[in-house]
Amino acid sequence: MNVPNEIEVARLSEDNHAGVSRRSFLKTATFVGASSFAAIGGLTSVASAQQEEEAETMKAEHDHLKKSDRDILVAAEIAEALAVPTYSNIINIAPFFKALAPDDQGYLAAARQEEMSHYLLEQSVTDQFTPFTSFFYPHKMFTDAQTTLNVLVTLEDAFIAAYLVGVRNFSTRNLRVTAARIMGIESDHRTLARIIAADVTKKFGGPLETLTGFAGVPESVDPPNNNGYERTLCWKSIDQAVNALLPFVDFNSANAAGFNTSQSYPFEPFNPTLPSPVGDFISFPGC
Repeated sequence: MNVPNEIEVARLSEDNHAGVSRRSFLKTATFVGASSFAAIGGLTSVASAQQEEEAETMKAEHDHLKKSDRDILVAAEIAEALAVPTYSNIINIAPFFKALAPDDQGYLAAARQEEMSHYLLEQSVTDQFTPFTSFFYPHKMFTDAQTTLNVLVTLEDAFIAAYLVGVRNFSTRNLRVTAARIMGIESDHRTLARIIAADVTKKFGGPLETLTGFAGVPESVDPPNNNGYERTLCWKSIDQAVNALLPFVDFNSANAAGFNTSQSYPFEPFNPTLPSPVGDFISFPGC
């Protein structure tokens, strides 16, 4: 009888291991295939149970909301209520809007719908309306493209940082993940606002080369996605976000900041239609 040498033993061992792996894989695949037909029959009941669980999850967030959670959510409502007339008036009265390319106009229109959706979601959890329904802006906010986009990016910077406070401080996983999901949309808005700057036509002072956001320094709009990581603005408390927004919501603070206090712009709620149902809230789990 021939005794295999070390090389043959190693080869046989590898072949045997491969064979076992293949057999294990095929066995598993066969089991899954056979089981899947039985599982399909139960999908409807499982989906129904998931929907009920998600509905209870929303109810749980509402019924067991902590004061610290409510404070963050109400601050977020203020921010979203401010965002809605910001986008609405850019669309309705800013002279440079109609000269923008259709996709730029589409971004601004979609952002308005998204901000309203955010507000309604937050309000459904708190069961409390925004305490501020009228807002002030800097002079030339809706007449000068540079001012308009500077303020828009400043606000989006603030919204991003505020939702990151939520990610840091919310007491439940559902609220933390929801804050992160909304923050991602605000980040989209910031980048798209920076894209628009280069598309402002010459008649309205464009193309704009820089925008000044919350940092207070002009930043090149090339590239528009100039953040490797979102900016926290060093905020750890939602009070810092509220204080940053005070000139937009409080007459005395607006006056002290040099804003135009001769006119305020109302928050006018509406039923939003999101650009795609795939991107709707659906549930806290997101699926």
